[in-house]
Amino acid sequence: MLVAMATGTGKTFMIVNQVYRLMKSGVARRILFLVDRRALAAQAVRTFASFEPEPGLKFDRIYEVYSQKFQRDDLLDDAPFDPKTIPESYLTDPQPQHSFVYVCTIQRMTTYLFGKEAALSQSEEEEEDANQLDIPIHAFDLVIADECHRGYTSSELSVWRNALDHFDAIKIGLTATPASHTTTYFNEVVYRYEYERAVREGHLVDYDPVKLKSNVRLNGVFVKEGEEVGLVNTESGAEKRDYLEDERDFKADEVEEKVTSPDSNKRIVQELQKYADEHEQKYGRFPKTLIFADNDQPHISHADQIVNICRDVFERGDSFVQKITGRVDRPLQRIREFRNRPNPGIAVTVDLLSTGVDIPDLEFIVLLRVVKSRILFEQMLGRGTRKGERFSDKSHFVVFDCFDGTLLKYFNSATSITAEPPRKTSRTVGEIIDDIWKNNDRDYNIGCLVKRLRRVEKEMSGDARTLFEAYIPDGDVGAFAEGLTQALRKNFTGTMKLLRDPGLQRLLTEYPRPPKVFLVAYDSQDEVSSERLFRDSTGKEYKPEDYIQAFTRFVRENPAHIEAINILRDRPKDWGTKALSELQKKLATAGERFTVENLRRAHEIHHHKALVDIISMVKHAIEEDQPLLTAEERVSRAIDKITAGETFTPEQQQWLERIRTALVETLSIEKDDFDELPVLSRAGGWGRANRAFNNRLPKLLSRINEAIAA
Repeated sequence: MLVAMATGTGKTFMIVNQVYRLMKSGVARRILFLVDRRALAAQAVRTFASFEPEPGLKFDRIYEVYSQKFQRDDLLDDAPFDPKTIPESYLTDPQPQHSFVYVCTIQRMTTYLFGKEAALSQSEEEEEDANQLDIPIHAFDLVIADECHRGYTSSELSVWRNALDHFDAIKIGLTATPASHTTTYFNEVVYRYEYERAVREGHLVDYDPVKLKSNVRLNGVFVKEGEEVGLVNTESGAEKRDYLEDERDFKADEVEEKVTSPDSNKRIVQELQKYADEHEQKYGRFPKTLIFADNDQPHISHADQIVNICRDVFERGDSFVQKITGRVDRPLQRIREFRNRPNPGIAVTVDLLSTGVDIPDLEFIVLLRVVKSRILFEQMLGRGTRKGERFSDKSHFVVFDCFDGTLLKYFNSATSITAEPPRKTSRTVGEIIDDIWKNNDRDYNIGCLVKRLRRVEKEMSGDARTLFEAYIPDGDVGAFAEGLTQALRKNFTGTMKLLRDPGLQRLLTEYPRPPKVFLVAYDSQDEVSSERLFRDSTGKEYKPEDYIQAFTRFVRENPAHIEAINILRDRPKDWGTKALSELQKKLATAGERFTVENLRRAHEIHHHKALVDIISMVKHAIEEDQPLLTAEERVSRAIDKITAGETFTPEQQQWLERIRTALVETLSIEKDDFDELPVLSRAGGWGRANRAFNNRLPKLLSRINEAIAA
């Protein structure tokens, strides 16, 4: 069975609860919890240890919880941690009286079951202290596979399935992004908790999309004849400056792979800086920012270029911007620092931080790489969905789509279960030749070999042609590929003898290639602009003007359902705290999510008026000639109207000034506010204020509220 819960909604905590119930009821006693990284294993063990299913008793005091030895870098914080390693006999000689949870990486379990050679070759985490064990199929009653959407290649998927299939047990898959290969194995999704629902119920925060339009990212790089360029040898890293002898046109998908435009990258970072400065001015803190770069290849690293540009643009020191990829020293320590410390404020990665990393205070995510996998895309966005840890006022995060919003648009239209299959691992030339020899779908495999030979012919250097002469006439691999099908028909045995020659097969894999040259287009100029968008509860995106139009329609069509709209339109004397609360709640829970913050931002962009108050926005939606005022302007206008032509004592004037200050924040005033709002309660509260106005304060407040809503 499969459980699908959005990133950050507590899949692990949920399953810990269920594990306790299953163990308490006796349905399952020996439970295997599989993860694919040691850091995730450590997180899971801590979740089990912190769960208190019975008063005064943590889970690990009721049932045994085992894992493995961890390294310091496997832990994402500095809290003390002392996991217990499982006795080998619990695995090889399971007993009915055993009752425990074993949290284990898939790499370690694969080694236990099938030996070191069967462990995931793609994994950077080796379980050096693990050896093959004789584990029976009944060793566990329940197997839980965390993040079971993993397995991006067929070989990885095979390893996962072989490990799971070994056990005769109930199997539960946990994922935030169910894919076709996970639903095929684990069958039906028995419980689903979607991101949109989690946002609606207040467990996660939503994101604000920003379309960042870059001509280079959309259309590529055109380099004119005579322009100065840098030519980088991708093997040595040596760069030489030269002038282009002929024009070259690079497509958008070749940017950062074959060519880079430093000006484009700098302009994108400068556009990001505008939003970061605005955020810092509004909230008093720099937004913790994660940038997904295109690559981190040696000598042409896009991640390195972005790091250097960010350091130059933001001017906050080298420690403020850090690269966190598999190529840096101690990447997990870097992740821990990014999560727990003010610096770095900006982290640049490729995909290392795309999954399994909890960074609650992350507020900006920048997509500067093309993503084609919905699984990867949702995992990348999942880094920002959690509510703030140090910053409790984190109400949203911002996603910058540097491809003019095309990534967000594409994935917003995708289905909840992706159809993308795991990537197939390419067969070697030797494997293809062996299939031809064995008559396994001969015609198909001959076609595959011909295509592989043509690829070799395009990629090999002149030196390779000389080496191929030992096997192929004139070393002409292209001509050999062209005539291969006919040659096999005429002389299958003789041609196969040549193809099966170990020397030829080795050469077809290790043939010399010419050094690749990466072009730095120093004279290339980019045009970069951005536009903030607004999302409704279905994921539909609105431009600011469209969002305001939707708000106007909503206000005009819903006076019968929202009493506050009627009050603002026809009965301002009934305005008060209750009406304001109803208005804000009804607007925020509408399908279009008309929060005060979103509406203010849209009005500022469209009407060039900052900090418009909610009353003005509603009244303007009802009648376009109504002015857009800030809360301070509205309150001042109301107080001036009420006090015009009247004389007040110095004490009364002081209280009026305090009321003015309170109203700028609340837009309505009532008796209870005098004992709850510090600006009023510190001066003596309701009793003292009412005495100052000779017990006529209730009538005055009523007039002020009416003037506020007028």
